[in-house]
Amino acid sequence: MAAILAFAGSNSSTSINFKLVNYTVSLVSGHAVRTLNMVDYPFPMFSEDYERENGYSNSLIELKNDIQNVEGLILSVNEHNGNPSAYFKNLMDWLSRVDRNFLENTKVLLMATSGGKRGGVGSLEVVKNMLPRFGAEVIATFSLPSFRENFDVAKGILDEDLAESHRRALDEFLNAL
Repeated sequence: MAAILAFAGSNSSTSINFKLVNYTVSLVSGHAVRTLNMVDYPFPMFSEDYERENGYSNSLIELKNDIQNVEGLILSVNEHNGNPSAYFKNLMDWLSRVDRNFLENTKVLLMATSGGKRGGVGSLEVVKNMLPRFGAEVIATFSLPSFRENFDVAKGILDEDLAESHRRALDEFLNAL
């Protein structure tokens, strides 16, 4: 049984990526999964001046420790103008300042969704290339396009081909743990 941490790269209270994370976690059995809602993790915009004057918050250190105490990470990133949100980028900046290799030996299922037909693939690609810099091994990726048409909170992923693709990515991730 592996320990898995799951969260979305969004701090929105209505995050569709968080809904995708919750759905994905509901399909996991035989592992200890903890889900974080990033609404509970507000961080100031990173700057060296702020870091020098204030150091690192307890919640940042706790989040870094939580990440380092699991074998796997289920992450769904949102997209703003073809890139990860400022919140997610800021989170990566802070975590990498505490420990550059904060994701060392961590296997990742990386997902993205959006209301559009591209499904957050711009953000997905940026983050897929970013995470290994911090020690992560991205095992599988999944993109869910047109969230409102392809997802129902009660039923999950509605399109059969997309549901199968999601299941394959999740299985690949779980088998790698």
